[in-house]
Amino acid sequence: MSSVTDSKPPAHLRPIPPEQVAGSTGTGRDTTGGSATGVGTGRARPRGAGAHGNPAAALGFSGDGGQHGDPEYTMLHAQRVWDGTLATNRMDDLGVNTERQRVETKGVTVAVGLLVAGRPEDALTCVQSVIDHTHARILALDLGNIDGAGEVLDELAGRYPERIAVWHVAETTRADGGTVGWGECRTKLLRLDESEVHVLMETSLVLTGEALTPLVAAIVEGAVAAGWQAAESGEPGRVEALRCDLMAVRRAAALGAFPEDAERGPDADLKFSHALEGELVVPEGPLPVRRIGSERRDEQAIGG
Repeated sequence: MSSVTDSKPPAHLRPIPPEQVAGSTGTGRDTTGGSATGVGTGRARPRGAGAHGNPAAALGFSGDGGQHGDPEYTMLHAQRVWDGTLATNRMDDLGVNTERQRVETKGVTVAVGLLVAGRPEDALTCVQSVIDHTHARILALDLGNIDGAGEVLDELAGRYPERIAVWHVAETTRADGGTVGWGECRTKLLRLDESEVHVLMETSLVLTGEALTPLVAAIVEGAVAAGWQAAESGEPGRVEALRCDLMAVRRAAALGAFPEDAERGPDADLKFSHALEGELVVPEGPLPVRRIGSERRDEQAIGG
């Protein structure tokens, strides 16, 4: 990989807004529209425009204060209409948002980086889930071929040669009596990658659906990184730190930011997140991801 590649701006990603790096706190709201202020008020209509003359009738009521409507056509019906409308709107929003994200991320190059130190069954399941539910390339670094995990990766690479690249090293992790650490291995994978978006993923996770598209879409929209969960519990949206077990990041921004001395777990989550300049995002809604096995994430063994 040449230095020219790293110096060019990503071809398909919007630049990180300067205010994110500088830490400005603009609201983004349109507050110049008189009585109709707020986001998207350019086409606001006068009060009452488009309203039903008898809104109660639209829900099955007479609308007359002295009447109570048909006893068989009461609040229960109105609640059912309301619930049905909300459900339909949610489904419409989900479909529209998913399709919009697919369009926005089309053409963005993405690679999933995996560290594999044993647990071949987990590696097989994880890799197959990425193959089944994404178009991303997979970059796997095998550490020591523990329990034949490296051989499993080679078999998968032979089956999907255009999707999977595997590197083998004799060194093992510190947890396995070796000399290499999680941060050092992650940095090597970043340098081997040439994609616009690099996804850090652990083999203890599997995708059960289109989980990467919302992460990549958040980066296309301006975030420096997006993950399936925040490092600390919180609501979706902008967060202070992301978990590194499934995180998409602008590769150019991540180069040089990853703490090579960090070991996997909360400490690495915070160090890496705080080293990135820009917005960190958790998308709305739970992503189709599940954990396999009984591995605790705060253990020092490398498995993803």
